[in-house]
Amino acid sequence: MKYQKHVFICTNQKPAPKKCCGEERGMALVNAFKDKLKEKGLNIEIRAQKAGCLDVCAFGPALVVYPEGVFYGNVQLSDVDEIIESHLINNQKVERLVIA
Repeated sequence: MKYQKHVFICTNQKPAPKKCCGEERGMALVNAFKDKLKEKGLNIEIRAQKAGCLDVCAFGPALVVYPEGVFYGNVQLSDVDEIIESHLINNQKVERLVIA
């Protein structure tokens, strides 16, 4: 397997009035994850990238971490460091953001 972990961040765009991850920081989250992973030298083993709809719009902005298949919702830019440190590095879910 090329990457140990893969983070897919929803950047889907939908017409109003539907809630949409792309409208609520989707690309900002993609860029923040990429920048932080590169800064920490983790971009070789962990990949972050934009994705289409993850079908959890009500919980957006959303992302999923594989291979675990853990979905996170209502992710803020201020959560990026915690997700990287807790989940991506130390394999501990950020429970307050997990979509059950």
